[in-house]
Amino acid sequence: MPEPASRPGARPDAAVVRADCAADDLRDWPTGRLLSVAARLVEGAWAARLAEHGLTHAGVMAIHEVHARGDLPLLELARRCQVTAQTMTRTVDRLERDGLVVRRRSTEDRRRVAVALTPAGEAAYRQAVDMSAVEPVLLGQVVDHTALRTNLVAIVEHLAGPAGVRSRG
Repeated sequence: MPEPASRPGARPDAAVVRADCAADDLRDWPTGRLLSVAARLVEGAWAARLAEHGLTHAGVMAIHEVHARGDLPLLELARRCQVTAQTMTRTVDRLERDGLVVRRRSTEDRRRVAVALTPAGEAAYRQAVDMSAVEPVLLGQVVDHTALRTNLVAIVEHLAGPAGVRSRG
């Protein structure tokens, strides 16, 4: 029997949500509850798809940032991914163990270490980007994916504030 996702931060089990949906009319749920449950269910489905390829959500975020910007100091990578340095260190440790990134010491300042992609990391990045095609598989044809992405960008930009995350056009 699946454990109910009543703990703060717990991901709801799809079977538990189906039972909730059968008992409730989703149209009566507050928007925040709908958004939270939908986000957690999509995150769980996406994590399962990534795991099939030996990737994690945190790893893909880190790989994306290094791919987009080149070698990055660990603290800058953590800031860009909006996680703590400790969390990013664990993520980079795993990526390094899997041969997807390497740590490189700066020639100018030996105390400074940057994270760089390996050829296998570049391949993993391309694979993760190609996996974005699974969005319709995860969500079916229940939503207009272009409108969903537009609205998600608007939400993140609004909630992140003027100094927060910004889209690139």
